[in-house]
Amino acid sequence: MNITLDSISTLFLAVALLLIGNILIKKVPWLNRYCIPAPVVGGLLFALLILILKQTGLMNIELDTSLQSIFMLTFFTTVGLGASFKLVKLGGKLLIFYWIACGVLALCQNAIGISLATALGLEPLLGVMMGAVSMEGGHGAATAFGGTIEELGIESALSTGLAAATFGLIAGGLVGGPTVKYLINKYKLTPKQSSDSASEIATTLEEDKDHLPTSTNHFMVQVLIITFCMTVGSLLGELFSEATGFVLPSYVGAMFVAVIVRNIVDKVNGRIIDMKSINFIGDITLGIFLSMALMSIKLWEIADLALPMLFIVFIQVVFIVLFSIFVLFKVFGKDYDAAVMVGGFTGHGLGATPNAMANMSAITEKYGPSPKAFLIVPIVGAFLIDVFAMPIIITSINLLS
Repeated sequence: MNITLDSISTLFLAVALLLIGNILIKKVPWLNRYCIPAPVVGGLLFALLILILKQTGLMNIELDTSLQSIFMLTFFTTVGLGASFKLVKLGGKLLIFYWIACGVLALCQNAIGISLATALGLEPLLGVMMGAVSMEGGHGAATAFGGTIEELGIESALSTGLAAATFGLIAGGLVGGPTVKYLINKYKLTPKQSSDSASEIATTLEEDKDHLPTSTNHFMVQVLIITFCMTVGSLLGELFSEATGFVLPSYVGAMFVAVIVRNIVDKVNGRIIDMKSINFIGDITLGIFLSMALMSIKLWEIADLALPMLFIVFIQVVFIVLFSIFVLFKVFGKDYDAAVMVGGFTGHGLGATPNAMANMSAITEKYGPSPKAFLIVPIVGAFLIDVFAMPIIITSINLLS
């Protein structure tokens, strides 16, 4: 039996699976412990159901995920609107070092993914999907760039990227704590007192997060800003691609336009953009577009890639642990804050910013607070990381396509 769901029915199913994922995370401790996102849980369960129904010959379900691109575009726009240069300035040199380290990691992850995929006889573009796209980019980037690469003729790109991102997310939660514990014990590290600069950044972040009351009119102003950035960014992305022949996805253009708009608006009136509302919209659109992406994974397409993919992800995990211990820890200052930041780095370097925060929370609960780490890691992991990662990923795709 064949069942085809239209775009509205698919949207309903995506929201339902997102809520089911939230329930399961509360009920199953290990899902919460490793910060597995709700859309990943609900979406993968449905993807497994589709696989079983297809393989047993009982039913074939087709989904219309055409609305997914709108939610994806909206989410990346909200990410760009969170990029306040004021926060970058307050973060100081350590934030810049951490930011550069994320760019270096993106380069290395792509090099590892592409070289190992080529050596194993896979399409090099699949190596990109198992590199910075799924590791540092997580499920969001895997969904976004997976569609772009599939348009270039690599049919299993999206499924591969999402599967790799899931394994990376779990690995990021597993290796972060032990890595930091090793550094703390080896160098006998202890927490420092909170500095004035850390308090200043904390105050700024709190003001940035929630400084205006929410009303219908105020909320619609935020929607207006978001849709303006989406429109201009998409148009500029298309014009750039036509003029240069260089693939530039619309969500990338929208995100960078949003960065520019955020900082221009802040100069005019720093109270126009309300990050509480922007983040609210971002959380909703991220959940829906990830749920759509995960539930539509064609698991049968990546059966032959399972072992090579696991091997490549394993090498990515080994690399980030060694890179963090022998390079980053020293660059970050070789103190307690540096060790906690390493825990955050492994979290979002293999998964996502919530993973980084979970790693650091577990560490600081046992060994003591690290205000500097909790301020720098979210700023970079939430949006600054894309300033380096996106061009690296896009350049890799264009060089290999």
